[in-house]
This record gives sequence, C-alpha cells and structure tokens, in this order.
Amino acid sequence: MKKRQLASITLAALLLAGCGASASTTAEGASAAVSTVETAPAATEAPAEEPAALPDGVYTAEFKTDSSMFHASEAVDGMGTLTVENGVMTFHVSLQSQKIVNLYLGMAADATNHESDWLQPTVDTVTYSDGTSDEVYGFDIPVQAVDTDFQLAILGTKGTWYDHTVSVADAQPAADETAAPAETPADGSYTCAVTLEGGSGRATVESPAALTVADGAMTATIVWSSPNYDYMLIDGEKYLPTNTEGNSTFEIPVAALDTALAVTADTVAMSTPHEIDYTLTFDSATLTAAE
Repeated sequence: MKKRQLASITLAALLLAGCGASASTTAEGASAAVSTVETAPAATEAPAEEPAALPDGVYTAEFKTDSSMFHASEAVDGMGTLTVENGVMTFHVSLQSQKIVNLYLGMAADATNHESDWLQPTVDTVTYSDGTSDEVYGFDIPVQAVDTDFQLAILGTKGTWYDHTVSVADAQPAADETAAPAETPADGSYTCAVTLEGGSGRATVESPAALTVADGAMTATIVWSSPNYDYMLIDGEKYLPTNTEGNSTFEIPVAALDTALAVTADTVAMSTPHEIDYTLTFDSATLTAAE
C-alpha cells in the first residue's frame, strides 16, 4: 500500500515537472518570437527641394506682378536683366513711369521701420516701338530664386506703401553682344536679307537688299515701302535719297553683318517731319553673289 502511494506521488511530481518545462519552453519561444520583430523607423518628411541656382552670367527674364498698375515698361516687353555674380542674383527692371519712388523687399507693414533697406531708383531711358523715348525709374532687385513668388512692397509719390507679389521668371541667357561680327566679304556685289525693327511696325524695307563691297567697306541700298522718307542719319551723318520718284531709296554704310545697325529716318508723311529710330540687321547666312 505504501509502495502504491509512493509511486503515485512520484508520477504526479514528474507530470508537474513536465508541464512546468513545457510552459517555460512556450514562454521562451514566445519571447524569442517577439524579439525578432523589427520596428520600422518613423517616417521622415523629405526636405524641400532647393531651386536650381543659375550659373554666373547675364540673363533676360520676365518680371511678373499681381497688378496691372505695377509692371515693367511696355518698351521692354515686360522683361528685365538678371545678373548672377558669385551666385548672387540681381534683377534690373525699368518700370512704366517715375510714379513708384522706392521698393522694399518684404511687406509694406515693415517698410517704414527699415528705411535703410529701401531700394533706390535709377533713371532709365526707354525707347518705344514708334521711335519715341522716355525717362522712367528702374530698380535693382535682389532675387533669391527664379520662378518663385516673393513679396515686394512699393512706395508711390503719394507716400503710401502697397504690398505686391512678384516673380522673376523664365530666365534665358542674354545674347552675347561681344561675339565677333561676321567677316566682311570680298570686294564685289551681293544681295543680303535685311531685317528692319523699330517704329510703328508699318514701315518695311525691301529684302534682300543690294550690298556692295569696295576696298573692304560695305554699302547697302535700302528701299523703303514709302516715298516719304527725306533723309537718314547714321552715326550723326546725314544721307539723302538717291531717287526722286518712287519709294525712298538710300545708299548707306554697313559696319558689320549680323549686327544691329542703328539708323534714324525722317518721314514727312505726318503733319510735321518726324524722326524715327530703327535698326537694320543684315544676315550673313543669306549673302549671295549678285548675278
């Protein structure tokens, strides 16, 4: 009888030991399973992309504003000159008049307390399509980034500051005015396409024009679309028509091909004679020996 009781006690002890070991193993397994779970790192917001900086140089760019009363002069077609030097950008724009006397880079409410930061005007001479010119105010505006809106306050002649949102957009490399002109062709007679710019846009000249080269000097025959031009001025020299009937015809010197030649033509078509500024450009790619 005592042997049976001892055997029962021993069996029970073994069963309890087995259960404890099983529970312990299960707990350790669960703990191991938990320890292998990786925690994903917290999501971070990507930094804002910086606008691409322009290389040092000179560009033409559009001056965009939020107001029809504040804009670049129509004589410059809403454009200005963006200069980048050592990574610092400055935009020069000629406005439509002298009625805006100061600019402030920021909000109007802050302008009065930062007078030393007011942008001062320059006096710019602009020439309109009809040949007339005017003196307007221009400003050099610091620019942090192109194609990006920024705040620019303006001060008018009445002494009140106004807020505006502007941007300098679509910057394009400026034409290289220092590029070497096309070579003067050999002595002879040629024809060459010529482009007229300026004035009201109604006048034209015949193209191609006759071009003569003698002793390395070029002379072009310019035939206007009107008989009403009585003289032309080039570098202060007056040239008279070579004809008395038909459209006004002139023989004028040409300093270089592919380079705008500034000329002034006087017309008597109006109530009083009127001098109008133009440019003539002769395209070397179209130069052809005359037959």
